[in-house]
Amino acid sequence: MLLSKSLRKQLEESASEYQTALRDAPVVHQYLQGRGLTGETALSYRLGYVAQALPGDGDYVNRLAIPYITADGSVVDVRYRSLNDSGPKYLSRPNATARLFSVSSLLTQGDTMYITEGEIDAITLNQMGLAAVGIPGANQYQRHWSLLFADFDTVKVICDGDQAGRDFGKRLSQEIEGATVIHLPEGRDVNDIYVNEGDDAVRQAVAA
Repeated sequence: MLLSKSLRKQLEESASEYQTALRDAPVVHQYLQGRGLTGETALSYRLGYVAQALPGDGDYVNRLAIPYITADGSVVDVRYRSLNDSGPKYLSRPNATARLFSVSSLLTQGDTMYITEGEIDAITLNQMGLAAVGIPGANQYQRHWSLLFADFDTVKVICDGDQAGRDFGKRLSQEIEGATVIHLPEGRDVNDIYVNEGDDAVRQAVAA
């Protein structure tokens, strides 16, 4: 869905403001460190902090701002994650169009693409040097996205170890021809394994 110039401007202003606010937000630095994400990674993804909501934005105060950025650097959406899992874990803008996260990863020269459920896991894999895109839930998948994975020799769908993850794997296995579906252990996700067991444990978990 095409965005109006005014909405593009609003999204860019929001992302810029929240990215600036993150610099002076120890609570976010602590959160990102707890997730094993470096300052360089946060900068590359333009992660931000909603210290104060901008006019026209929803009530996303005290949340991590995660911009959806196109390959040319344009901000086309922002999602908001709770820092302490109070209330809904993620909030999306009203009437926002479902989009792939980290689409610049599709430009990789490698032959393998990973698909995760959610942004943080995709960021984690990319920080490790494994090209990945994120989808915010199985019900958000758009059928035409499958064309984006046609040029990769291997497509791996990484499923969280819960019912939502199993639903995610089932849906994408039906949509992406030849995709390998990898179910992580019960109660685990990519970032959890990365934080608690390290890089090698993640690589082993997604190697199937």
